[in-house]
Amino acid sequence: MTWTPDDFEAVRPMGWREGAPAAEALAALPRATLARVVGQHRNAYVVATAIDETRRVQPPAAWTRPRFPAEQRAVVGDWVLLDDRGEAIAQRLPRHALLRRAAAGEHYQQQPIAANIDHVLVVTGLDGDFNPRRIERYLLLVQASGAAPVLVLTKADLAGDLAGEAAELLAPLTAAGFPLHVVNGKDPASAAVLAPYLGPGRSCVLVGSSGAGKSTLTNTLLGCEQMKTAAVREADSRGRHTTTSRVLIPLPQGGCLIDTPGMRELKLVGEEDFAEGVFEDIEALAATCRFRDCAHLNEPGCAVLAALAAEQLDEARYAHYIKLRDERDAAAQTLAQRRQEARQAPRGGRPRPKDRFGRR
Repeated sequence: MTWTPDDFEAVRPMGWREGAPAAEALAALPRATLARVVGQHRNAYVVATAIDETRRVQPPAAWTRPRFPAEQRAVVGDWVLLDDRGEAIAQRLPRHALLRRAAAGEHYQQQPIAANIDHVLVVTGLDGDFNPRRIERYLLLVQASGAAPVLVLTKADLAGDLAGEAAELLAPLTAAGFPLHVVNGKDPASAAVLAPYLGPGRSCVLVGSSGAGKSTLTNTLLGCEQMKTAAVREADSRGRHTTTSRVLIPLPQGGCLIDTPGMRELKLVGEEDFAEGVFEDIEALAATCRFRDCAHLNEPGCAVLAALAAEQLDEARYAHYIKLRDERDAAAQTLAQRRQEARQAPRGGRPRPKDRFGRR
């Protein structure tokens, strides 16, 4: 049987969108139970077939294998089809956005965070949590996801003069087009400025370090104390992980919100683009360097170093650009190697061993 418009009435309030990759793929598939992943556990998922109907389901057997790529498993925000009994995921539908990072540790592996999102609210507290360099790192990851990043500075009620200073430090980012909102996460009137990102059919995710105020802001947007919160340490403004898992929550504004645990390590995946957004001003300078392969370290005729010497470029921002560029390039090399090994591996097995000449 083919799909009809009535089949999507229950999922539209959860962010289902006609014309998205999931909808286009579904048109060629037989009818089944359509659901969105709203929670993820070690060996099971929680999915919603309607705004107020959730169930616990099992993943496909292939997803439980250690070598199965993490980014190919479902994550909170994914659209999936269930099996005939409605007890297991039969298929994950294509995504229009995927927020991810490289997992912590020595071995390269991608860690998906949320899928099919429209906006990512990068939440930073106007206290000891404020760190322009960490914000730049977040923005690079968000831009690579396919979602639109939004800067949200919380704790405006405690900030004093810091709000103006923070806006000045973030001027290169707002000049690049990133929206910036300063809010009191406890005040519904203040948080109302975020309404354009939370309307019907929209999905957004909150990211930021522990203690940034994500759960407090979530409670204010929900209009109730649904998310657990905790005070930050006075010494360094660091918080505890009051949110311990990713969860998708329907909002009274009509959209869906994904709250995530605080992330203290944000490793680039190797697919971040420096030409637009976060460092587009530095990349524009780099395009005018004397040498095309200029590394902007000590080469003659380097436009980036000239701007640095003329104090037209902030030294800390330049140093972070170099650090992130090198990190991105190293991750990209590892990612390319992993993909090459995957292409050469026998189906269902490990890569063929190299011979004594290094060939496979």
